[in-house]
Amino acid sequence: MTDPRLLQLALKMLDGIGPMRSKRLVSYCGGVEAAFGESLKNIAKIPGFGEITARKLNRDGALREAEAELKKVDELGVRLLFYLDPQYPQRLLQCDDGPVLLYTKGEMDLNPPKSLAIVGTRNASDYGKDAVEKLVSGLVPHGAMIVSGLAYGIDIAAHKAAVQKGLPTVGVLGNSLDRIYPQVHRSTAERMLENGGLISEFAIGTKPDRENFPQRNRIVAGLVDAIVVVETAVKGGSMITANLGSGYSRDILAFPGRTSDPYSGGCNWLIKTNRAALIEGIEDLEYVLGWERGESSVPEQTKMFEALSDAEQKVYDHLQHKGKCSLDDLSAETGFSISRTSTLLLEMEFKGAVKSLPGKHYLLA
Repeated sequence: MTDPRLLQLALKMLDGIGPMRSKRLVSYCGGVEAAFGESLKNIAKIPGFGEITARKLNRDGALREAEAELKKVDELGVRLLFYLDPQYPQRLLQCDDGPVLLYTKGEMDLNPPKSLAIVGTRNASDYGKDAVEKLVSGLVPHGAMIVSGLAYGIDIAAHKAAVQKGLPTVGVLGNSLDRIYPQVHRSTAERMLENGGLISEFAIGTKPDRENFPQRNRIVAGLVDAIVVVETAVKGGSMITANLGSGYSRDILAFPGRTSDPYSGGCNWLIKTNRAALIEGIEDLEYVLGWERGESSVPEQTKMFEALSDAEQKVYDHLQHKGKCSLDDLSAETGFSISRTSTLLLEMEFKGAVKSLPGKHYLLA
């Protein structure tokens, strides 16, 4: 019987298609095995393929490459997570361009109740490191998984703080799992394997080349509920991660800094342009994300505010079931127009039934 991992690796290694078309190929063919048995004529008919793309797939070559890769994976003790596996991170699955296959090492649950990325400059100041340590300490009661990129500065400060506080932490690499980059972070990376771990989408032997890091950043953004930017220049990897996260409908939060500090310029710009909520500590993050400590699973305030109209009750019921929702989602789910939904939410806010959050999101009060 063929090891299913072989076909999964081969799918990733097909020429000329990325994650989105790989998933479409599997979907239209009815499975990974079927994708390798389907005729090129039928594959060419799949939307987004065509005859030229179908001919370039080189399935036989991909299978040979996958055989060699699978040997390396087993030698290194790396676990593969396919996008159809139940253990694959469901948050990342919501991102159309999420990887079809992840290489992982460690002991981690990639589907925790709460997950947060903490990112920032490699040139972290004492202010930035202190902000990270205090924020991570405040996250302990929530048991949140901390995600970052194992880079110098803010990234490694977040990982170290999580390890010290006993929180699960995951490092997403811009290279393969057979090496730690930068090497000086190896000891921290090894400790992370005990409660968290390392993730990459890159084949064994991939070097930490510059072009890999934007790809890495989309995984960081896709794994979490929200992204906290601590310190960053106006241009840099953290700004890319924040922009990707915004595209994935993740909450973006940023610590403000001095206007004269170049490594606070990016944070200040995100806040100034309403791309990120300003936070100064854990209380602000809890408010923005609705991460209230000791919250019950079922709100008990239904009888404490004015009676709701039938339309307001419909909105309330949806929020009670889903938790935090955007204005657009509430409009789509309830069938009310955007303007009607906005008016209902305003009335409900006056009644103390809901509270508004940055980015036109709403949560039961």
